Amino acid sequence: MRSIITGDESWVHHYDPESKMQSMQYRHKNSPAPKKFKVVASARKVLLTIFWDMEGIVHIEFLEQGTTINSERYVSTLHALKGRLRRVRQDKVKDVVIQHDNARPHTSRQTQCALQQLELPTIPHPPYSPDLALSDFFLFPFLKKHLKGNHYETDAEVEADVRSWCRSQTPEFFADGMRKLVQRWRLCIERDVDYVEK
Repeated sequence: MRSIITGDESWVHHYDPESKMQSMQYRHKNSPAPKKFKVVASARKVLLTIFWDMEGIVHIEFLEQGTTINSERYVSTLHALKGRLRRVRQDKVKDVVIQHDNARPHTSRQTQCALQQLELPTIPHPPYSPDLALSDFFLFPFLKKHLKGNHYETDAEVEADVRSWCRSQTPEFFADGMRKLVQRWRLCIERDVDYVEK
């Protein structure tokens, strides 16, 4: 587990409304229900790409407005990741194994060639298995819960808050995520590759 570095992408909105649970108010049983208006997430958003391991965040970057994740961009991210590994995880650069889902930019021929060239082996990810994508079921829900209800004027404000939240998490938080991945792998095997909800 110590050699696994997991990575994924997720949209981060300038404003994401609170959930019903977060916006609940205490009221007397005879008082009228508060009026609530339907609120939706803002259209302004940035795409976060993050790689992390049992110790914490290894590499984080945000995509410029108007660009998308494709193979070329993902290869550029992998090169940046390898450089960052040399600086922050020198002891495990040679032993690292990448765990990411099977989105097209992650599985393209161009990406596979770059992974070989960079000597970054990957853990095979079964198709249609979002339940085994570690960031999707562990990291992003906690991050988005923190961001809910906050208003950001600029991309820089969003990025600063995301980085601040990531720095505030302990190594035990990240190690717990890795342990949860192993639990899901076991459940998947026990259920004969059936989908794992929780």
